Amino acid sequence: MNFVADLHLHSKYSRAVSQQMILPEVAKWASKKGIQILTTGDWTHPLWIREIKSQLEEKGEGLYGLKRSVIPNSFRDLDSDSNKMLKQVQHDNKREPLFLLSTEIASIYKEKDKLRRIHNLLFAPNLEIAEKISNELRNRGCNLNADGRPIIGLTSRNLLELCLEIDKKVILIPCHAWTPHFGVYGSASGYDSISECFGDLSPYIYGVETGISSDPWMNWQIPELKNRSILSFSDAHSLPKMAREATVFEIDKTLDSLSYMDIGRAITYQMKKNSGKNVSENCKVAYTIEFYPEEGKYHFAGHRNCKVSKSPEEINKEGEICPVCKRKFTEGVMHRVQQLAANSQFTINNSQLDNKGVNWIEDPTNNHPPFVKLVPLNEIIAESVSSPVTGEKVKQMFDEMCSKFGSEIEVLLKTDIKEIEKSYGEKIAEGVSKVRKEDIVIEPGYDGEYGKVKIWKEKEEAVSKIESVNQAGFNF
Repeated sequence: MNFVADLHLHSKYSRAVSQQMILPEVAKWASKKGIQILTTGDWTHPLWIREIKSQLEEKGEGLYGLKRSVIPNSFRDLDSDSNKMLKQVQHDNKREPLFLLSTEIASIYKEKDKLRRIHNLLFAPNLEIAEKISNELRNRGCNLNADGRPIIGLTSRNLLELCLEIDKKVILIPCHAWTPHFGVYGSASGYDSISECFGDLSPYIYGVETGISSDPWMNWQIPELKNRSILSFSDAHSLPKMAREATVFEIDKTLDSLSYMDIGRAITYQMKKNSGKNVSENCKVAYTIEFYPEEGKYHFAGHRNCKVSKSPEEINKEGEICPVCKRKFTEGVMHRVQQLAANSQFTINNSQLDNKGVNWIEDPTNNHPPFVKLVPLNEIIAESVSSPVTGEKVKQMFDEMCSKFGSEIEVLLKTDIKEIEKSYGEKIAEGVSKVRKEDIVIEPGYDGEYGKVKIWKEKEEAVSKIESVNQAGFNF
């Protein structure tokens, strides 16, 4: 079976995170979104781990579900459609999401005369191990009270060593690997390789998280990622952002028989298979669901205050100095990929439409699973009906569509376009169809400014800046 997983979220105890990011609400939205496996997030925070322990119970080895006593309170004020969803969650184990224990930790330290700021995602096999890790971090002087995503002074390598000494089943994945200021490959404070960051323990890094500013295709360019899993999760700070990116695991089990070790086997499958080890084909990554990386805040180079952005091709021709302020641009993720890439003629054109009109992008080397790029359903609805994405009309239609067709992911990937048109009109159906085919307009983000995605061109002859890059292929 395939299981949609979003294993990077934050709780209300992290900075700049919605107070609605609590376990019952996250579980409710997981059902709307189509997520079967999600994370608690932030388990190093003392108040949040207390809520985790009081509200969750173990359902499978290392996987947890809401206690029956918790569910009714979280649905007290919901509308009739949501109450129907509650009944489904209560009585159908296939719909009830499971929680895995993962948390993001920020390591800030100086190494080789350079300030490093690296964010890593830790997966713990159970609550006992999670608490042992937290206790050891406190013993080493780390402040875990200030933020759900704590800042510590340990190097990334030493953090991994600490975890492995407690339990070899702990998995560490570098988060949003290409973010300039906080990614392992980040241009501002990262490294040129996983080996440089983790040293002798780099064989224990089984994958990386793409982050909003990159997609698997960009990561396929990097030689040391050939044998590692390319994972994608939302890093959501609010409920509607959940599942904007996700990893779909193919595991030969039912949801109620899953365990932490099954997820671990799926994550480590890529490296173990390519190193010649005997691995089960029953636990692996089937595909990932991606945000358009152009929508990320650091896709292109530029200066937002100067309102100047540059593609990698433009940087190569014109240089890295801003024509307005005469200072060096904030480097873009695409340019950074170009710097570290090995292949000079690696294009994105190896894709195909399935019978639902969804464009799947495949690895030409057949080394990694495919991926699909989507626009969130509420954004499609908002543009279709000319309403703000946070407006009541959009919220109502979003909830109705998720209830009618099963989930947001079901609508975006599988629901017949004619069925969408029959129930919600031609415009919304066309919007979903255009997103599936990648027939959209994008203005890439840069220097902390999110990119802009539009389903329809303002004028028929308008061509997005990124379109020309994709049509030509990315030639390094």
